[in-house]
Amino acid sequence: MEVIEKVDLESPPTGVQDPTYLEKGQDGFEAHQKPDFFVQEYGTIAEKSNASTGHETLLGDETYPEGGLEAWLVVLGSWCGLLASLGLMNSIATLQTYVVTHQLSDYDEGTIGWIFSLYTALCFLCGVYVGPLFDRYEPKWLIGPGAVGIVVSVMLLSICTEYWHFMLSWGILNGIATSLLFTPCLTAIGHFFRKRRGFASGLASTGGGLGGVAFPLIMQSLFDKVGWGWTIRIIGFITLVLFIFANMLVRKRLPPAKNASPHPDFRIMKEKGFLLLTIGVFFLEFGLFIPLAYISSYALANGFSEKFAFQILPILNAASVIGRALPGWWADKIGPFNTNMISLCVTIFSCFVVWLPFGHTTAGLIVFALMFGFSTGNNISITPVCVGKLCHTQHYGRYYATCYTVVSIAVLLSLPVAGTIVNAAGGNYWGLILFTGLTQAVAVVAMYASKAMSVGWSPWTNF
Repeated sequence: MEVIEKVDLESPPTGVQDPTYLEKGQDGFEAHQKPDFFVQEYGTIAEKSNASTGHETLLGDETYPEGGLEAWLVVLGSWCGLLASLGLMNSIATLQTYVVTHQLSDYDEGTIGWIFSLYTALCFLCGVYVGPLFDRYEPKWLIGPGAVGIVVSVMLLSICTEYWHFMLSWGILNGIATSLLFTPCLTAIGHFFRKRRGFASGLASTGGGLGGVAFPLIMQSLFDKVGWGWTIRIIGFITLVLFIFANMLVRKRLPPAKNASPHPDFRIMKEKGFLLLTIGVFFLEFGLFIPLAYISSYALANGFSEKFAFQILPILNAASVIGRALPGWWADKIGPFNTNMISLCVTIFSCFVVWLPFGHTTAGLIVFALMFGFSTGNNISITPVCVGKLCHTQHYGRYYATCYTVVSIAVLLSLPVAGTIVNAAGGNYWGLILFTGLTQAVAVVAMYASKAMSVGWSPWTNF
């Protein structure tokens, strides 16, 4: 990083308390200090621990394999876990479109949206403890219960007929269970990769995009053949097999920070860079889930066939698979913040220049789905890497969980707000499209400000 290159890397003189080496609880420690920059750019700094003080050490002597059999098996395990868990999350448009026209046809879309928004909100909200628990304990103690919860939730979903059935089985149970799974699947990769973390995380995240392609196509194919019940049960059996591999392969490598606590620490929100990043991710996720949930309903409302309405979501998620993998490699070259901001600009363009004027045409909707899927696929996979740029690796789970706990408020409100906007516009979607684009515009401004707090306002800084 250009700004960091000017820093004097000489060790602090003996007897001088350098702020880089301070521990939490010592006089002079400030929440905004980012000692991890020294580790990221200039190698390791000897750990300074003090067992007698009970303070939590900020710096450790770390090395990263950046590959090898064990590291890539962790990526494979994460891929399996994310394919099953986030694959279901990326299929909510298919599920919502089906229940709107069948079991819950007496309810409006805004009301039904609360089921899926509560589900996505709990996925992030419960992470406030999942992240710190991951920092302290083995991933299997989180992935195992999460896997059981998701499989049970899917099996219960197959027999749901009433609104409260869907709310309990999918909205609450699946939401909590998913939070136990996807946080360790994403953060475990950071224990094995540093320089190639963007690529490795992006590769694992393609599982969620691939699941978002496969599950809707499987459901569309089976709904007419075996009905709702057995279609959902087949999905449940597929996720069970994937979760077995995830629980076997996902591991962590680095020891927990000294005296690490399983409790969240909201003092880290005092860091301006992290606070601004959290605001950016808040608006990013607020708008991201709206097309994922409403694109099929939008297609039906604009006269497209039911077959095409179900197929447009897999098209979006197929583009997301590419968007999760390729920009991950790019992020390692130009920086995750830069990659994220470029992708957000593509998202804004796709909403205002493609979806709004041309979404009622087949070509326009397909082009929008490809652009939106590609750009948001990058955002989904690279945002955790952005969080990792602002913290020490052994605190990664806590920072990640704190960020997405705040973000959970956005995903809780996004779908009901979107449904309300559609109802207020008399069933037209122009207001929803404008709102989606505006959320992404706010997100890119906040992320640029977060980058500026860390390395300055130059847009060319690699960060």
